Amino acid sequence: MGTGSGYGKTILFNEHFVVYGIPAIASAIGDSTVATVERTEDLTPSGNEGSMAGDGWVLEDSRNANPGYKTEKFEHQKQSIKLVLKAAEFNSAENPIKITLAGSLKAVGGVGASAAVCVSVARALNDEFNLGFDDERINEIAYEGEKAYAGNPSGIDNTASTYGGLLWFVKDLGGGQNTMDRLSVEKPIDIVLGNTGITANTKAAVAGVKERKEQNPDEFNLIFKQSGELVQNAKAALTDYNLEFVGRLMNQNHEMLQKIGVSHPKLDQLVEIARGSGALGAKMTGGGLGGYMLALTPGAELQDSVASAMEGAGFEALRTTIGV
Repeated sequence: MGTGSGYGKTILFNEHFVVYGIPAIASAIGDSTVATVERTEDLTPSGNEGSMAGDGWVLEDSRNANPGYKTEKFEHQKQSIKLVLKAAEFNSAENPIKITLAGSLKAVGGVGASAAVCVSVARALNDEFNLGFDDERINEIAYEGEKAYAGNPSGIDNTASTYGGLLWFVKDLGGGQNTMDRLSVEKPIDIVLGNTGITANTKAAVAGVKERKEQNPDEFNLIFKQSGELVQNAKAALTDYNLEFVGRLMNQNHEMLQKIGVSHPKLDQLVEIARGSGALGAKMTGGGLGGYMLALTPGAELQDSVASAMEGAGFEALRTTIGV
């Protein structure tokens, strides 16, 4: 039996803008998806939520998930597994396999759940069949799998999931090598991820931004330009460990994301709860239209205070760290 894992992630700055070649900053988080791959002749799915079968493979999804997530993402997940196997040049018809998903990362939008699946499956496949994939190859395969979810993925989710750490990421719009630099911070930073409980369609969110940008080019080009300037300041602030400035920049980035139409009333509500409870900054994270938001809460006391406020309002909160 082969085993592989992929980190969850959070985007600190410039989700959606990154698709257009503007730099973004992301970080892996402590939670991860773990996949196993084993050879089998029995390709009958169990019938549990998220179980499925394809040409020479069967998948059982044991991850904790938002209600309805596995059902809503069923076709995306099925197509993604096909793309991962194709990118890995693996013939499952000749080598039937069972894939099982588990781990501590909850299946919900905004934490790179789909990318973590792609990375973990590619690694488990590599482990079971000794395919000789290095991390660069794993990342390439995971990017192909992400296309089922995002259509035109930036590559930032699978990169953070593969390599971990705090990352500066720039997508090469010409199809060449993306820029990925590790950022160092003085020490790990406590954060809270607030869960709206809403499963969103990342592909639809990306397509919506594209459509609105084409309809309002002057307005959107200005916002995109401002996001590029903001992320340069954020990079410097993180390196200097100026967390108060990082927080203010996160607030500004959230306003930009609101303007391009990818936030949600519940995301905005969680952002206000976090700020009102003392978070240095708060914004949506990931594809938007639901999923998670991110609050900057250095120190265990502040982290717990913000998380408790979210939970008191009826939301689920994940206490974790970035910059490890």
